[in-house]
Amino acid sequence: MKPGLEPIFYSLKPKDVIGVAAPSARFDAQAFQKGVLCLEAMGFEVHIPNGITDRYRYLAGTDRQRADVLNSLFADPGIKGIIAARGGFGAMRLLPLLDWDTIAGNPKLFMGFSDPTALISSLVCKAGMCALHGPNLVSLGQADKKTLDSFAKTVTGCFTRIDLPSDQVLAGGRATGRLMGGNLATLVHMIGTAYQPDFTGSILFIEDVGEPAYKIDRMLTQMKMAGVLECVQGVVTGSFEDCDNETYIPQIIQEIFFDANIPICMGLEVGHGAVNLSLPMGGGVILDADHACLEWDLATR
Repeated sequence: MKPGLEPIFYSLKPKDVIGVAAPSARFDAQAFQKGVLCLEAMGFEVHIPNGITDRYRYLAGTDRQRADVLNSLFADPGIKGIIAARGGFGAMRLLPLLDWDTIAGNPKLFMGFSDPTALISSLVCKAGMCALHGPNLVSLGQADKKTLDSFAKTVTGCFTRIDLPSDQVLAGGRATGRLMGGNLATLVHMIGTAYQPDFTGSILFIEDVGEPAYKIDRMLTQMKMAGVLECVQGVVTGSFEDCDNETYIPQIIQEIFFDANIPICMGLEVGHGAVNLSLPMGGGVILDADHACLEWDLATR
């Protein structure tokens, strides 16, 4: 992120308007509507822009169409939050088409996960605003109570300590830093671009789905060889759903960070699993591996 830029979390309140963007793949209309009803049940108003149901190959419209919707939502002062319709692929294609000056000048809470990791990371690093790693709209409608409660509390700025499984602590210690990361495959594809994340001084969070252990190994190895992991202060991982040979992943992570002397925890209920807790990305956190917990560093909020 830019030197001296302190990301700010722009929380929401009841009756705020949340705009829906479709930066990635096409989505199911029924699942979309369930997500809208879920947001309305939480007390928010929902704005659905024209054109987000368009289709272009596997995407929700052309790059220009999808970028224009996102730019217009950020430019609209009546919109207080923006949620991604779904993941898949396509968000990183929009990065060069976004009006970053307008976005930085009209900060608001962006919400999503998986492929929208590309937007979350860029909003933190380029625009200086926290973003919410949490359910996309289509996943809200089928989310369990734990996921919904976490989303509702976090978007309104009520951050709580998250306890981690004590039997999944890979390295002890305590570290503070800005929570950064998201979907591992998406982060890796951003390396070498103008939107490569800066993990300096961060607590790195990663999760993924459908990637066998050897691909997790390959992606983390690439990140290490590219130098982007050199200044990471701690690591916490979410779910690795449907990843073949998942039991190898703790060994892989330990090997990648064997010489880092940083706290490392696994088992955070965030990602593509049954539970997807919400995380404010870009804000300060404390990773306490000795007590197996992640909590928010209120001094940096």
